[in-house]
Amino acid sequence: MNIGILGGTFDPIHLGHLVIAEQAQLRLGLGRVIFIPAGEPWLKSDRHITPARHRVEMVRLAIAGRSHFELSTIEVERPGPSYSVDTVAALHGQLGAGYSFFFLLGWDSLAELPRWKEPERLVRMCRLVAITRAGFSRPDLQAMEALVPGVTGNVLWLDIPPVDISSSEIRSRVARGLPIRDLVPPEVADYIEEHQLYRDAAPQD
Repeated sequence: MNIGILGGTFDPIHLGHLVIAEQAQLRLGLGRVIFIPAGEPWLKSDRHITPARHRVEMVRLAIAGRSHFELSTIEVERPGPSYSVDTVAALHGQLGAGYSFFFLLGWDSLAELPRWKEPERLVRMCRLVAITRAGFSRPDLQAMEALVPGVTGNVLWLDIPPVDISSSEIRSRVARGLPIRDLVPPEVADYIEEHQLYRDAAPQD
């Protein structure tokens, strides 16, 4: 079975994340897409992150009733920084043979790949699915090959109309008292309001 992996801080999850997962699932014939909220995202260590229990619950609410989507708390439960290579290795161990993994990421994240932990090992364990991201250019894989051997032959380009929504924009809008119901699922908007998240543009416990 082909399995999609969509990791992220999900602070909060929004409609853009769901569109990416739906397009990848349909166009790549994925049996399911696993959403994996980060525990301690090492690339975002310079800012506060909303407590994991809130981010996990918002993902759970957003994907409820979608049979091809699944939530995994593997990174939240693992202590220390969240590294994609460790997560994919753990999923291989959990699911065993018969599964192929497709790691979904935006053009901006793909451009950062040489900075990731053991990127050459990651590209050996899964296919990378590079998804159009508004405001970013398609990364030059040939230039990246010297830093991440094997990457040129292991990337699938999934070109979709860019969904210009960002979690930082949503946090900012909440802090300014602006509506977000056209940016996130209704259940997520209700959760943010109920738990008073992002009211001062900083996470609330």
